[in-house]
Amino acid sequence: MPVIDTRIGGEDIIWEESAGETIKPTSTIRSRTVYAGERIDAMCALVVACLLAAEGCAPPHDGNVSNHFDGKRFHNVKPVDHSFGRFLKWTSSRTPGRWRDWTDAEPGPAPPERVGRGDLRVTFVNHATVLVQMDGLNILTDPIWSDRCSPFAWVGPRRRRPPGIRFEDLPPIDVVLISHDHYDHLDVPTLERLDSEHQPRFLAGLGNAAFLNRNGIDRADQLDWWQTATLSETVRLHCVPAQHWSGRGVGDRNQTLWCGFVIEGPAGVVYFAGDTGFGPHFAQIRDRFGPPRLALLPIGAFMPRWFMSPFHISPAEAVRVHGILGAGTSVAIHFGTFPLADDDEDEPVALLTRALEEADESRPNFWVLDFGEGRD
Repeated sequence: MPVIDTRIGGEDIIWEESAGETIKPTSTIRSRTVYAGERIDAMCALVVACLLAAEGCAPPHDGNVSNHFDGKRFHNVKPVDHSFGRFLKWTSSRTPGRWRDWTDAEPGPAPPERVGRGDLRVTFVNHATVLVQMDGLNILTDPIWSDRCSPFAWVGPRRRRPPGIRFEDLPPIDVVLISHDHYDHLDVPTLERLDSEHQPRFLAGLGNAAFLNRNGIDRADQLDWWQTATLSETVRLHCVPAQHWSGRGVGDRNQTLWCGFVIEGPAGVVYFAGDTGFGPHFAQIRDRFGPPRLALLPIGAFMPRWFMSPFHISPAEAVRVHGILGAGTSVAIHFGTFPLADDDEDEPVALLTRALEEADESRPNFWVLDFGEGRD
């Protein structure tokens, strides 16, 4: 059998492969194969990052100076180095993770049209796209149904499996949450289709409304960290800090705000983390809103740690965050759809499973939903 070498928990492991399926680890090694195709993908990612976006860069935000906005650019509360030089260092020397070329899968069943007051249902679509149904509202996070998360249709990270829910099977969408403007989280073609067919309300961090307006999306509101919006008579939305960065081209870095969201209603508190590194904001969110009934936490695109750790929590850190939040249930997101970093396709779930098994307390209630799977 041919072998694929990968990393689990910092170790290099050989995996046997048969007919495109990963079977089991067989032995450890200290080097790994770099496939020519993966190197091409890495260079394509570099080209995309160096070019201006097809839709154009975000216009500068014109707002009040704060502890995370200097009048021109936004900043993390905890300073992190996300310079373009570090990005170039990574892309020029990276060892991309091993992903299947395509995983064909049947879509999940159509979600219910709505759930009642006090009820809460979560459906994992793909990547950071989750359908949250609570208190009569249908809320969609960072929706992407496109084949690539890129400004171009011909280059950039390509999806490796279909969305778990067909777009045509979505229930009426009332609210769309956008955590930041990176292409895998703010996908203009998907947002335009949602705007046309569902007419939802779009909410994002500061600076993003102007960009959405420029793309014909008029029902867009923007919030600063800790600001609140009313979604219905009983449901409120809070914009909360994240540790990340923004930019869709070389000229607009950190000109729009990145964030997470807390949804608060009779069904309880739901926390959507967006993209984030590990930081003090998790405890701050718990202190303000109490333990969430549901937390949507990213687990993928975390390797190599020297580059990714300021912006993407690892699976083990996601388990720590679950504990800091005191979440009743957490659901894993941001994995298994687009190859964006150097972790392997199956590595986030494998490491999450290990971290849950090694947790000091009884195994945390941390779900890995199948693509298209919904649970009450």
